[in-house]
Amino acid sequence: MKNLLKYFKGSAVIFAILAPLSMILEVSMDLLHPTLLSNIIDIGVAEANINYILKVGAYMIIVSILAVIGGVLCSFFASAASMRLAEDLREAIFKKVNSLSFMEIDKLKTASLITRLTNDVTQVQQMFNMALRAAVRSPLMAIGGIIMAVRLSLNLSTIFAVSIPIIIIGIIIILKKSMPLFIKVQNKLDDINLVMRENILGVRVIKSFNLEEKQKERFNKKNKELTVSSIASQNMNLVLSPFTQFIMNLSVVVVLWFGGRMVSYQTLELGKIMAFVNYMIQIMHSTVMVINLMMNFSRAKASADRINEILNMASSIKEKEDAKKLEGYDIEFRNVYFKFNEESENVLEDISFSIKEGERIGIIGPTGSGKSTIISLIPRLYDIYKGEILIGGINVKELKLKELRDNIGIVLQESLLLSGDIEGNIRFGNNFATFKEIEKSAKDAQAYEFINKKKNKYKEKVEQRAKNLSGGQKQRLSIARTLVRNPKILIMDDASSALDMKTQSKLHEAIKNRDDGATIITIAQRISAVMASDKIIVLDEGRISAIGSHDELIRNNEIYRTIAVSQLGEEVLSNV
Repeated sequence: MKNLLKYFKGSAVIFAILAPLSMILEVSMDLLHPTLLSNIIDIGVAEANINYILKVGAYMIIVSILAVIGGVLCSFFASAASMRLAEDLREAIFKKVNSLSFMEIDKLKTASLITRLTNDVTQVQQMFNMALRAAVRSPLMAIGGIIMAVRLSLNLSTIFAVSIPIIIIGIIIILKKSMPLFIKVQNKLDDINLVMRENILGVRVIKSFNLEEKQKERFNKKNKELTVSSIASQNMNLVLSPFTQFIMNLSVVVVLWFGGRMVSYQTLELGKIMAFVNYMIQIMHSTVMVINLMMNFSRAKASADRINEILNMASSIKEKEDAKKLEGYDIEFRNVYFKFNEESENVLEDISFSIKEGERIGIIGPTGSGKSTIISLIPRLYDIYKGEILIGGINVKELKLKELRDNIGIVLQESLLLSGDIEGNIRFGNNFATFKEIEKSAKDAQAYEFINKKKNKYKEKVEQRAKNLSGGQKQRLSIARTLVRNPKILIMDDASSALDMKTQSKLHEAIKNRDDGATIITIAQRISAVMASDKIIVLDEGRISAIGSHDELIRNNEIYRTIAVSQLGEEVLSNV
């Protein structure tokens, strides 16, 4: 938990200081009340002194007003400080996730990240909000109440030596057992968020296969598990409040019993007994507040640990302090081996090839052969564990990450567009692009025609997850978004799979004729998308099966020939 205190900065620090100072004012005034009431009874009422009663009564009104002012100010400052903390925590988590490599991101579930960014941060926010109020008020009120009670009667105050240790021991035992339960609750919340996310994103598939009942049963199961875990965690902590109140109420009965005897023997005034009981009640309320704080702390501690797990996660991809600048765009793989983690098998083995700047390269192979993995290594989205990848003759591990990635444009298999409008989605690739550049990229990506058919053209709204666009339209906008960057290395990872053959042909011709001299790497399932490349790399089970032109591979490579015949027919052989 203390690791999160470093996110208290700026105005949050000022508010965090002002909150307890305001609470001190409220507590001081609250502690005066019983004593003033005692004086009214023992002096004003006993002596029938109306003036004294009115005078002390006026003091009590002023004290009450000051207590309210202190409480309101404390609530305001505590809320402001905790909200600033939550804001900084969310920002820190978001930045951390974006700074991680794909290796770390692969280990984190999306549903879990969302829970940590929302629910876990909220738990920590509520705990700090309560801490800035209760953590000051409760100890001050309890200690102040005990001191004031001792001043009234040392003999009656001995009851605290028995009741307070019993309460403290009970709190420690119960909280120790409840902590693992709160961690379990947060994990169950991750599970239910995962099910909800999958149902929302896959609603079309679920309805198509008539799986609503099955998914409902799955959700109900996770929901019940969360409910059971939540009840178990709350039941453990709910014992605290009744236990504490029982001890404190029993203490009040003991005070009234012995205090009444002292009054009858005229060794203690009636007003002091009433004041002592009031202090006892204040101490009891403070103790209950401490219990609530502990309950919030135990839950927030589980959330804080989950937040720290993200914030303490180090990216496996680090930039050297003396990182070099790019000096060219030739690409070379030298005996590259790659696996996703130490326990997994090799995904790529002994990969070696070279690409000259400006060349057009195709990569093809069966599903799972490692095509997408290869292109993820060029911009260092993953790091290899053996071999070398060089760009411009320099190992990518020695290059500046920003410069490396600024010069590489990737169109991924999944066409992810952001909510907004069409122009904003294309401009996402280059925030400084002019409208003319955006329009040219749209033309090259074969998106110009369908954009201009839209009512609002480039200002046409793109809904969440681009639900109002077809698969082909989304792919073309994704390509336009990458082309507007004018990258020196353009990588297309099966980016035209949703396009018809005619549109695909126009797309590749337009990209080839761009005057930026970019190196183009195309990964595809279709032979037609790569057959015009200067050379084609054929992958099979993580290894290079062959490298050559279309004609060479048709003659010499069985894997490529089989794919070509299956897609283009036997006549493809007669043309070689």
